[in-house]
Amino acid sequence: MTASLNERERQVLEAVIETYVATAEPAGSRTISRRFGLALSPATIRNTMSDLEDKGYLYHPHTSAGRVPTDLAYRVYVDSLMHLSQVSPSDSHQIREELAERNAVDQILERAAQVLGVLTKELGVAVGPSLDDSVLERVELLQAGSDRLLLVLTLKSGIVRSIFVEVPSEMSPEAVGKVALVLNERLAGLTLRDIRATLSARLRDAAPDAHSSDLLNIFIQEADDLFDVPSAGSASGGVVLGSAQLLAGQPEFATKERLQGLMEVTERRDVLREALAKRLGQGLTITIGSEHQDATLAPFTLVTASYQLGPLTGVIGVMGPTRMPYDKIVALVDHTSRLVGELLE
Repeated sequence: MTASLNERERQVLEAVIETYVATAEPAGSRTISRRFGLALSPATIRNTMSDLEDKGYLYHPHTSAGRVPTDLAYRVYVDSLMHLSQVSPSDSHQIREELAERNAVDQILERAAQVLGVLTKELGVAVGPSLDDSVLERVELLQAGSDRLLLVLTLKSGIVRSIFVEVPSEMSPEAVGKVALVLNERLAGLTLRDIRATLSARLRDAAPDAHSSDLLNIFIQEADDLFDVPSAGSASGGVVLGSAQLLAGQPEFATKERLQGLMEVTERRDVLREALAKRLGQGLTITIGSEHQDATLAPFTLVTASYQLGPLTGVIGVMGPTRMPYDKIVALVDHTSRLVGELLE
């Protein structure tokens, strides 16, 4: 993509982007000349900026004399011009300290999203790993009242999930124990996806007596709900968010309309969940503005990185306006994803 840019254009484009990211103001030729000490006159810089505008890398906001980078410019920057920053020892220590005291997946993701938001001044985001391919290690059935049981599923990834099972009448401890034994014998070692697809066949003729048969029939009838285990961190629709307060304070959201757009994205978790789910297992990913398939996300950039939880994978990162310090943010997101992976192991 940068083949169409000569060296002078590359220098000026990089300077415009870094100036705009730092100031949130359109970059003029004199500002570029003073800030970067390029061996170019303001007139030459101005002409180069005009050429970059013709090529789609810059644009004039309103009647301003300065230029603002386009989404295409940011793409060229992150792919070819950006010099990745080093994560400072203090930032690394802060991230590790925030995460070290948490041991549950949900807690680690929540704190990771929060600390990323604080360090980047963007909105920290995370999505837990999909558990469909997680292997069931064991099942426990606990009586939680006269008309319901607590089903506890322990997965080999170390995640434990529980759900209440409604029963028509009180079950004897013996019947509950027999059903738990059958479930472990027939289902342990299978993925949750396989269990949902084959539960009826696996439990057919498995009941040792009539009381156990009634309970097993409930599992067969409700398999899609009982073994459709939400992803880790899914208390809010599968997506964990940090605080939007820092992001809302940025110049891009100074108008009521833009702030409403931010609030819509944070409230519509389905949009973010779909966008983040596409990044599972994709490593470091940067999606800028109009590159998003959903127009709701067009004002934003998503910088994410994958983390591993055994055979499962999740995503963590930040969302912010397209004007962001990509070099610092990419380094912090990548570093945090590695720490999250280490802790989950």
